[in-house]
Amino acid sequence: MAEIHVEEHASPIKTPKQLVVAVVAAFAVPIVLIVMLTQLVTVGADTSATNPALSDEAIAKRLKPVGEVAIDPSQPKPEPAPAAPVAVAAAPAPGAPAPAAAIAGAGKGKAVYDASCMACHAAGVAGAPKAGDKAAWAPRLNAGMETLYASSLKGKNAMPPKGGNLSLADADVKAAVDYLVSLVK
Repeated sequence: MAEIHVEEHASPIKTPKQLVVAVVAAFAVPIVLIVMLTQLVTVGADTSATNPALSDEAIAKRLKPVGEVAIDPSQPKPEPAPAAPVAVAAAPAPGAPAPAAAIAGAGKGKAVYDASCMACHAAGVAGAPKAGDKAAWAPRLNAGMETLYASSLKGKNAMPPKGGNLSLADADVKAAVDYLVSLVK
């Protein structure tokens, strides 16, 4: 049977003096290398206080805004425009002809649809009924307009409340629903 040969681990540091020298060298050598590299990079760069590019005036000129607004103090201040009143039309009863005001509001409904609803209802994303698809809208229309309004305002299944645009007024959301319904009637 062969004898087991065990080699002991030998360290190059044998005395405490060698340990101290190794620790000091481990800190000093990287610092010296970093200082030498910074000197190599900054050779030729004039960083003295007499450099005109580093004067306070030159720095202020580089940092000043690109443009300035000049207001003539002799001109009167403009009056703020009054806010336009918003008219909210009542929803027509199911099956009743739409009043003229609701027809005029169809432009608002289309604008809201284009901005918030089209992303899902144009392609039928996540089970949303496609705009203009009579078969997909028939069960929803049978449930009634109030149910459609409630679903659009509160959300249903994957559709978030107000189609994800919580800044919309309830009347605007209802106008978008009216627009979608008009596409299938």
